[in-house]
Amino acid sequence: MSRPEVQAPPEIFYNDEEARKYTSSSRIIEIQAKLSERAVELLALPDDGVPRLLLDIGCGSGLSGETLSESGHQWIGLDISLSMLNVALEREVEGDLILSDMGQGLGIRPGVIDGAISISAVQWLCNADKSSHEPRLRLKAFFGSLYRCLARGARAVFQVYPETVAQRELILGFAMRAGFAGGVVVDYPHSTKRRKEYLVLTCGPPSLGTATLKAKGEDEESCSEDESSGDEENRTVCISDRHRPRKKQKITKKGKGREWVMRKKEQMRKKGNDVPRDTKYTARKRKARF
Repeated sequence: MSRPEVQAPPEIFYNDEEARKYTSSSRIIEIQAKLSERAVELLALPDDGVPRLLLDIGCGSGLSGETLSESGHQWIGLDISLSMLNVALEREVEGDLILSDMGQGLGIRPGVIDGAISISAVQWLCNADKSSHEPRLRLKAFFGSLYRCLARGARAVFQVYPETVAQRELILGFAMRAGFAGGVVVDYPHSTKRRKEYLVLTCGPPSLGTATLKAKGEDEESCSEDESSGDEENRTVCISDRHRPRKKQKITKKGKGREWVMRKKEQMRKKGNDVPRDTKYTARKRKARF
């Protein structure tokens, strides 16, 4: 069975029926609890009894937020599915809920968040659900706004299901460009069913006091972000668009079309240079023969 993110956009896939079925599943509840507990563990928050303000990105119906509440922290949950948030309201979760598309930025005040977690959500940004969606721009907007709202030194932990190694590198690359330090922690790297990947990021450069993160495994071995299994040989960046037909763009060999020529001519006119007038033949490619 394919992953939800390759079947439909999240606000459509998680409709009223799916949201209730998801939240009532004892198996899903157990999995969400384990993943959330591991994410909180990787956040490495100070054990001083002081509650922190955390962000739950892609909070859904609040299953992962319950783990944050049980840990004694306050949290804000964001999700794009109104049906999921309605279920969370019915369950009377303790966190504040926001209907939001993380691909458009988070819109939270700078430096007020002490940590962030996300369970099975960030990989949705690699899909082009609308003609206006450009995965790279959405990843840039998300990680840029996340970096701004986190306190310096705070961590963000994202449990993800990348489709390929290249998609994992795409996500991690935009996180690094935003200013984050960190990498990928893979729990049970040699197990097909238990393997889980966590993107662990630190807001700002890594400090000398930062503890080395170890992945969980049968032999308690750590797995670095460069380690990959034999079935992950595809190095092509995979951006799933669910077979959406793409519009053909007119690109010349030099990449300089009519718009570029018109813009350059206008710049020359502003400088006072004598520029030939614009006609229907401007920037038109000449034929090789008469």
